[in-house]
Amino acid sequence: MKKFNKTFKLTTLAIVVATSLFSCAQTNKNEENTAQDLPKTLTSQDAQSFLDKVATEAVDLSVSNARAEWIYSNFITEDTSALAAEANQKSTEASVRFAMQAAEFDAIDVNPTQRRQLDFLKQSIVMPAPQDSEKSAELAKIGADLNSLYGKGSYTTKAGIKLSLGNMTSIMAESRDYNELLEMWQGWREISPPMKALYTRQAELANEGANDLGYNDLGAMWRSNYDMPADEFAKELDRLWGQVKPLYDDLHCYVRSELGKHYGEDKVPQDQPIPAHLLGNMWAQSWGNIYPLVAPENADPGYDITKQLAAHNYDEITMVKGAEKFFTSLGFDALPETFWTRSLFTNPADRDVICHASAWNLDAKDDLRIKMCIQKTGEEFSVIHHELGHNFYQRAYKDQPIFFQNSANDGFHEAIGDTIALSVTPKYLKKIGLIDNIPDESKDIGLLMKKALDKVAFIPFGLLVDQWRWKVYSGEITPENYNEAWWELREKYQGVAAPVARDANAFDPGAKYHVPGGVPYSRYFLAHIQQFEFHRALCEISGNTDSIHRCSIYNNKDAGKALNTMLAMGSSQPWQQAYKVLTGNEQMDATAILDYFAPLQTWLKNKNQGKQCGF
Repeated sequence: MKKFNKTFKLTTLAIVVATSLFSCAQTNKNEENTAQDLPKTLTSQDAQSFLDKVATEAVDLSVSNARAEWIYSNFITEDTSALAAEANQKSTEASVRFAMQAAEFDAIDVNPTQRRQLDFLKQSIVMPAPQDSEKSAELAKIGADLNSLYGKGSYTTKAGIKLSLGNMTSIMAESRDYNELLEMWQGWREISPPMKALYTRQAELANEGANDLGYNDLGAMWRSNYDMPADEFAKELDRLWGQVKPLYDDLHCYVRSELGKHYGEDKVPQDQPIPAHLLGNMWAQSWGNIYPLVAPENADPGYDITKQLAAHNYDEITMVKGAEKFFTSLGFDALPETFWTRSLFTNPADRDVICHASAWNLDAKDDLRIKMCIQKTGEEFSVIHHELGHNFYQRAYKDQPIFFQNSANDGFHEAIGDTIALSVTPKYLKKIGLIDNIPDESKDIGLLMKKALDKVAFIPFGLLVDQWRWKVYSGEITPENYNEAWWELREKYQGVAAPVARDANAFDPGAKYHVPGGVPYSRYFLAHIQQFEFHRALCEISGNTDSIHRCSIYNNKDAGKALNTMLAMGSSQPWQQAYKVLTGNEQMDATAILDYFAPLQTWLKNKNQGKQCGF
């Protein structure tokens, strides 16, 4: 699986812990503290008393609730699914109750810190339940059922071989057989039609919950969580995409041309979107696996990280230890011993697990873990750096009040991990002894191409997933049009099309983990913008004199100190303030991506001369 669909934190965001870990199984004494018992004339002191109680209950109950999610992800059975559903119901009901109580203070004069904490309580719920215990239980069960359908998904081939998603993604990455790729692509999408009715009902219930909290729909609620008006946030994403689109268009044109040479222009028409199954990834969201088909001539850097890992006897633990060393070289403390005894590093042979890589903090302090079925590849080595970025971020803000133990916005958490991964350069690999020589700059086009196939190719996908969901939640896209609208957006933003006609009930969005998982996706789009700007800023702080794409901040304490200063802020300030601490600016700027890939874009424009570009 590619890095982008792996990186997701189930219970690591402390505000989720804070809002979700107030158990419904408390005694009637807790019921005496509901909003109806608050004094009619509320004050700032009442707000503080309320916030203190929430924080206390959250810390006391965090471990047991987080463990329910951890156990379910690592032991997928009917029993653990039921336990997870029960925990989700309790957490959702508690979250909504806290949100409703927090809303009682909307018109009360409170200090800025209190207001920010109260707003977090209102806005941090991902799937708000209606104020009805039966509907709340239904919503929790739907969430568990959708996760189970995805986690247990498999496909039996025409030859009778049962394949997991991991098996199928490996075939998608390596095969160059048009028909085999098509079978894998269609086969995985057989898991999602049963999700459609569940997803439709989940949207109805979550919308009802969002309405109870004063939002027009769930999409508006999600967009309100970015220290700016919801409509302004949507416009900001469009602005950033506009900055990147010319680079993406150049990459798309070149890749389509090369695929046409390999598969034939009858299968890859040069004036049409690219068939989705030919891009090396189950979701066509990142294209790095087709690098051999589109690689520039004479661009081989002279090494293969996967082979180098094997040559240096790296196993799964050694790979994680190596990534940890990157952070300690910047001045961060080593991971706690419990990280090594409690994490999941390999895919167990005796049970079903959710292999989707994730970073966890179970107690909002030091119980840091990752859950990952590590494959001994160069790509996975970078993914591990990314996942540990989450863990070190979690620990950096652990001394903030519980409400502020979170990233400045959810894009930051994803961006920090990828920022670190951008420093996994040839210079870094030489310093840690994995390669002997740094390729000269003539090889940079190949390295940049490989990176662009993952990073630049992903950006429109990162945008459109939530574009689709926002329209679903607002009612603009109705259930009968789910699939048609999905592919319209994919063609519009990605220039990618379904390789065969799709039935209206196919529900292809459900074949992407984050849709049935109910995970907002804009964070990944933001992360792909932010990581390059963070990287550029850290390289400047480190005194780097190389081109930005050649820079690694490994072993630079100045860069580590600057990074930690931002991380330690958590979400105590609007994200714009945290952004300014590191970059000097309060507005995101995608020009850092253009700077990073400037040599490649020049090369692409030259290669695309005379070609019919666009889709």
